[in-house]
Amino acid sequence: SYKAPAVLQLTMRPKRVLIVGCGFFLLVVISMYLILDKSGQTAGYPGQVNEAQRQLEVLEDKVGILEKDLNKNHNIINQLKDALKVISNGGPNPKLIAPGGDPEDNVKGDPWVFHQRPDEGGGGGGDDRDDGAPLNLGAKAHVNQMECSFAAGESGTSADIQMMNVYDEVDFNNANGGVWKQGFDITYNADEWKNKPLKVYVVPHSHNDPGWIKTFSKYYQDQTQHILDNAVEKLKQYPAMKFIWAEISYFAEWWWKTTEAKKTAAKRLISSGQWEIVTGGWVMVDEANTHYFAILDQYIEGHEWMDEMLGIKPKISWSIDPFGMSPTLAYLLKGMGFDAMVIQRTHYEIKKYLGKRQQLEFMWRQNWDHESTTDMFCHMMPFYSYDVPHSCGPDPKVCCQFDFKRLPGGRINCPWKVPPTRITDTNVEQRAGMLLDQYRKKSKLFKSNVLMVPLGDDFRYDKAIEWDQQYENYEKLFSYMNQRKDWHVQAQFGTLNDYFSALWYETNTEIGAQPEGFPSLSGDFFAYADRDKDYWTGYFTSRPLHKHLDRVVEGHLRAAEIAFSYAAASARQAEIGAFQDSELIHLLSQSRKSLGLFQHHDAITGTAKDHVVVDYGQKLLKAIEDSRLVMMESLYFLMLQQKSDYKSGVKYFTVDETRASHDAMPSQEIVLLDEEDPRAVVFFNSLGQPRKELVKLRVSSVNVEVTDSDNNPVNSQGGLVFNQFDALDDSFFELLFEVDLKPMSMKKYWIRDSGTKVTSHHQHSSVEFFNMDEQANIRRGAVEVLKHSESAESILLENDFLLAKFDRLTGFLKSVTTKADNKDTNIEMEFVMYGTNKATNMKSGAYLFLPDGPAKAVTGQHPPVRVTSGPLFSEVSVSLFCVEHIVSLTNTEGPESLGIGIKNIVDIRNERNKELVMRMKTSVENRDGIFYTDLNGFQIQKRKSSPEGKLPLQANFYPMPTMAFIEDDDTRVSLISAQPLGVSSLEMGWLEVVLDRRLMQDDFRGLQQGVQDNRRTPSYFRLLLERRVDSSSLKPLDTVPVGYPSLLGHFTSLALNHPIYSHIVTMAERQEQPSLVGDVSLILKGLPCDVHLLNLRTRSSQKTTGVTARREAFLILHRLGFDCRYPGLRLQCMTQGGQVSM
Repeated sequence: SYKAPAVLQLTMRPKRVLIVGCGFFLLVVISMYLILDKSGQTAGYPGQVNEAQRQLEVLEDKVGILEKDLNKNHNIINQLKDALKVISNGGPNPKLIAPGGDPEDNVKGDPWVFHQRPDEGGGGGGDDRDDGAPLNLGAKAHVNQMECSFAAGESGTSADIQMMNVYDEVDFNNANGGVWKQGFDITYNADEWKNKPLKVYVVPHSHNDPGWIKTFSKYYQDQTQHILDNAVEKLKQYPAMKFIWAEISYFAEWWWKTTEAKKTAAKRLISSGQWEIVTGGWVMVDEANTHYFAILDQYIEGHEWMDEMLGIKPKISWSIDPFGMSPTLAYLLKGMGFDAMVIQRTHYEIKKYLGKRQQLEFMWRQNWDHESTTDMFCHMMPFYSYDVPHSCGPDPKVCCQFDFKRLPGGRINCPWKVPPTRITDTNVEQRAGMLLDQYRKKSKLFKSNVLMVPLGDDFRYDKAIEWDQQYENYEKLFSYMNQRKDWHVQAQFGTLNDYFSALWYETNTEIGAQPEGFPSLSGDFFAYADRDKDYWTGYFTSRPLHKHLDRVVEGHLRAAEIAFSYAAASARQAEIGAFQDSELIHLLSQSRKSLGLFQHHDAITGTAKDHVVVDYGQKLLKAIEDSRLVMMESLYFLMLQQKSDYKSGVKYFTVDETRASHDAMPSQEIVLLDEEDPRAVVFFNSLGQPRKELVKLRVSSVNVEVTDSDNNPVNSQGGLVFNQFDALDDSFFELLFEVDLKPMSMKKYWIRDSGTKVTSHHQHSSVEFFNMDEQANIRRGAVEVLKHSESAESILLENDFLLAKFDRLTGFLKSVTTKADNKDTNIEMEFVMYGTNKATNMKSGAYLFLPDGPAKAVTGQHPPVRVTSGPLFSEVSVSLFCVEHIVSLTNTEGPESLGIGIKNIVDIRNERNKELVMRMKTSVENRDGIFYTDLNGFQIQKRKSSPEGKLPLQANFYPMPTMAFIEDDDTRVSLISAQPLGVSSLEMGWLEVVLDRRLMQDDFRGLQQGVQDNRRTPSYFRLLLERRVDSSSLKPLDTVPVGYPSLLGHFTSLALNHPIYSHIVTMAERQEQPSLVGDVSLILKGLPCDVHLLNLRTRSSQKTTGVTARREAFLILHRLGFDCRYPGLRLQCMTQGGQVSM
């Protein structure tokens, strides 16, 4: 078969190394720039290896075979010795299983070798069954015991402040704090700053949402372009004025459309420090629903643009509007070389708690950090909002009087009925004294004598007059303050860099380091409440269709990036000029930008106007289509036997799945089969580990024959397709078979219509309906559909590992048995609905979740049930009025057989003010309300449900970007998700996920509408039931506030979010047409179990003439932290101490 050399053999030379992320599970993530050019190499392409290299590889293979044989013989001898000892001691005859070095590596049917299960490092696990029968659990990940020490060690306790402890300590009684309603009365002594004057930096800013009430384009046209135009002119006019800007999506749009003179002026202002670009992401990302792949990708997009156009790199982050804060961002920013960060939206009680202790500035440390290597300096704004009334000090009535855009005669005023006054020589002393009083009170919440005061709001400074009003009045105030030596204050306009530089100088601290006396803090800031019991936990689920679409785009884009990077390098090395890398990189660039735009904190959150959601959705759909085009073109090139046969624009593949619109359910393409000429389908595995998984296709025949690229027969299953729950589609059939794919590879399979003949490798599924009126049974070909009024007994699905039992009346899952130990775990599935609060005018909306009490069941007593059974795949489907619920079990050689598939098709368009929840009630005893959720798919945070009374029900929901789990002393139940949703564990053994929300009113947070644009929405999950290995050395302390997925949990999540991509060959492969090789591997050796290839992203150059591909790429690897107490069964990989063979 056709193999490519390992990554570093693609004529790459390291350019520089950036530490950008890791800790999810933690240890280390490395991002490299790699050159993909022809430096010092002869022309060639991946797969072309010179003769000397080929001979070396042959020798290496032979040596490896010899070593393997020696190891096998050694193991056989040792095990025979053990068998003899057992017999000589009068023991029973030993059971013998297949040889191969590791007893766990045996496959079904192999005859011998002494059966014993040593506890291997990392979670092997003994056999607790007392019948002595061997268990066929298949291959297991090889893990060295030393690699378990990180997750097993104590972490999360080294910081001065642990947020889980803070939540236990705070009363959350919402006491009235006076003028600072959510705080407390602040006093000071005027002489406090006598020795160290108070240094005040007033920071003008304009927060520009890339879509919310208006679309991105409309906002730019109406406001943003004017803000940036004004910034150039007014900053030139007022040299003492400063300004900061965050959103590169808008800045880039302005850059392409503005004049060269304004570009030159802007670069001069930025390089002088008068205008500071902060964060530099494509958007200001949401921190709850986003996945770290997309977070990092939009940072790269923004930073690459700035590097090329402006020649700068930001050092300070500004995240003032996301609704809750994640430590993942702190970690990524730290790895990117940032010095400090500013955050705003955290729970008002947390702000008060930290403010009382002067702890609003801290070193944000990751929970999993055993030391302090991840510390990131963080400034938390203390008050309600980032607007002017809540920025200068604790009294918004006073601060609003110093927002000079609100001067009488303007479009906005102060809600406290006291307007600003122009500063004159007559009133400057009184007004400056009033403002200084607020500055001094605010400064008492911090440890240093340096104070930051933001001056801005949403889309501010779009009119030239506002620049004049703010500058002229504040300059008079600053001038008066600074000349009053007895006031001991120095006030001026500043940037974030000015503020933090002064803080580090005044505290005698190195840039980015921890000042003496400043605390460290670990944990996150979810859930967020801005007042009363108004918890922003609804947006974890709002617009779930588009949340799912986001993950689909991420998977497509990543796969396209990897395939393109290899294909472009291959084409350059082979000197194939016909490969249109410039056209393809343009499609990738647009897809990157669309995905980046959707990470905005009013996009993926589902908190934008209906027409804005449509705009986002259309961009996401285009990104899927363009990414698939890039993927198909790249795979076609890589699989060609002769690269010289390549012709651009030839449609060699078609996709297996299409979407009619952004808000439509995906539909599968039909593969038309022929008895004479088989159809070829190419499958692409973008992960760095091998995969044996079931794939599904729609085909035109029920009887088929499937063979792999080497013409070996492949077991397959044929079945019927139902358009609706019980409406049979006569036009096509479902085909399922297992593909066996090497790491980062593509492989061709053949499918042929076998006519009326049913081969020995193809079987049909059976279908039964329950709880339906008796009707005549249906037969279509060899498949019979049986209908029953009810089921006489429980419905069972099983494979070699699991036995799933379903209620005979409702069709819902009741329990799961793990066959290895014959233990049952109750897992009762049900659907419930929350209503919205009726006691007050505040009701649930796009942002807020304000339920009317406990959820009410929606499960019917006898809903229609459909059971499909087959040798490879079986499922139970239940039809309710608002959801079709499908639970499935596979029977393959890969790890997917260790889990249970869950698919919901939700439709709540007929509901009013309802939120649909899937609830699992298990027998897992997760005491004290402890459960675990992930943050950004990057790390796991321990959660604790609060007792009734201290916090309302809605405060116990958290974001679940990829997974959640509960566990007790011997069992873990994990729910792996293909889309971000809200999750909670309200009682022992429970996990519940909010699937969709339909709300008829606004929740008064600015959107001015409810959420009523619901559609039929799919949601996909994998349910894992894992038994813990009894090893005290691997048991973390109960006080550790962090968790880790198992290796199986990691792989399941990666496989769910990065599916195997199917490409149907459109042309029959005849001799006169270009032929594809059967099997292409992009790497010679798979990555370790605990290393994920996050991306291989070709760098681009963006000019006015278009986008071009550079001869270099980012290689981003993520080493995953994992829990060794759960064995990585059926994973064909090993860990290598963090080392990766290239």
